[in-house]
Amino acid sequence: MAGAPDAAGAPPDAMGWGDGAPVPGRPVPAVMWPTGRLVSAVARRIERDWNAHLARWDLNHASLPVLFLLAAGPRSQRELAADSGVTEQTMSRIIARLDRTGYIERRTHEHDRRRNDVALTETGYRALREAGDPRFAEEMSVQGLSPEQVSQLRSILGTMLGHDPDALAEPPAVSVDDGPPPAEG
Repeated sequence: MAGAPDAAGAPPDAMGWGDGAPVPGRPVPAVMWPTGRLVSAVARRIERDWNAHLARWDLNHASLPVLFLLAAGPRSQRELAADSGVTEQTMSRIIARLDRTGYIERRTHEHDRRRNDVALTETGYRALREAGDPRFAEEMSVQGLSPEQVSQLRSILGTMLGHDPDALAEPPAVSVDDGPPPAEG
């Protein structure tokens, strides 16, 4: 049958349009989308769902990872930016938002009075434990997939990220410990 996917699920002539070229006024079926567009569409759906979940705590996909970083202890804004892969200006906006919510506080560094560190508050730690529950994130990200498909997906994504695919085949047993690190000083 012309235009039908092959046994592996790939559209005919996967490198081109074949006989399934777009028709004005009609959407291109997802089965004809390039792989990158499919991955991007799924990532956007997960990000929208994740942000809707995080909004209950006035968090988003950019602010929650900062709380995870701070769970290990206070850090400078520069360190947070570097570890998050964003500019210091972007991190400044994220920190300002977290500060308004009461999830973090800025402290003078104990050894260098010119430097400020950012630290997680008890309220921030509570939000991290609730909003950052890895079970919810995992369920949301793999909805509709069998355990075998999840393992395959994790392995493929690990390969795409340049990691050992076997190391990512199973979801990690992640948990936030019983409390924030003790205050220094």
